[in-house]
Amino acid sequence: MIKVRNLCKSYGSIHALKDVTFHIDDGEIVGLLGPNGAGKTTAIKTLTGYLQPESGTVLVDGIDVLSHPREVQARLGYLPESAPLYPELSVQAYLKMMADLREIPRDDQPARLSEAIYATGLANHLTRPIGELSKGFRQRVGLAQAILHKPKLLILDEPTVGLDPTQIVEIRRLIRRLARHSTILFSTHILSEVEALCDRVIILMNGEIRADARLSDLAQTSDVIMVLQKSAPRVAETLTSVTGVRGVEPFATRDGFPAFRVLGEENTDLSPQLFDIAHQNQWQVRELRRDVQTLERVFNNLAVAA
Repeated sequence: MIKVRNLCKSYGSIHALKDVTFHIDDGEIVGLLGPNGAGKTTAIKTLTGYLQPESGTVLVDGIDVLSHPREVQARLGYLPESAPLYPELSVQAYLKMMADLREIPRDDQPARLSEAIYATGLANHLTRPIGELSKGFRQRVGLAQAILHKPKLLILDEPTVGLDPTQIVEIRRLIRRLARHSTILFSTHILSEVEALCDRVIILMNGEIRADARLSDLAQTSDVIMVLQKSAPRVAETLTSVTGVRGVEPFATRDGFPAFRVLGEENTDLSPQLFDIAHQNQWQVRELRRDVQTLERVFNNLAVAA
């Protein structure tokens, strides 16, 4: 659905995007994650044809955004961080205006409007001026206009920013429902949003892609956690001598049991070897498992490396 290659964009001396390359397949929900100022909004505005890059190519559904922006925009729904709403209009009047701007045929408009209104839970607010709605419902109105024309691609820029916890949960549910029919790319700097919604994440820092992987792949490590029932002599030294071990980090569990994080070389599974070592040394093993890293840990490690 999206193919981006060698994308570069600068604002004077500030390099917002530096040789950015990625692709997104049909039906994926992908989070564009990064701290404020990482280049997320610049990337999204370039994808939607609102910004011209210095160099690079952007294809959406096989169409070049730079040479055919109107054709691409007809295929996508876009909710910017600050939704372009008219506070004096009622919800119904605004959505009708957007249907006209989208050139949805008059005969099709009632069905399209009805689908968008019920999908976003706006049925009881149609006659209210948008300016009287809560932030959460204004976001719903923005989403409704973005899905009126049944886009193949839905792009959302910080869709839950400024919402309270209840509203965030509601918007998450809505995004999951929309994903049944559209490819979704949304930007955020909130780690929990990506973990709650996405199968895959692209992490952008200082205008460069630092990670592009499925969440399940990012969580995998070659490290092993070993927790013993009681202390034993020379555990760390013994574990360090095992082939494939690059280090051992002793620590204590919350319950006070002696524990060790055994750092494995890339693409190794040390669990069988460590089990055999524990058996040979008659250590009373309480727990032996592969370690899993959280998205927060991945993000922080990348931030430190940056």
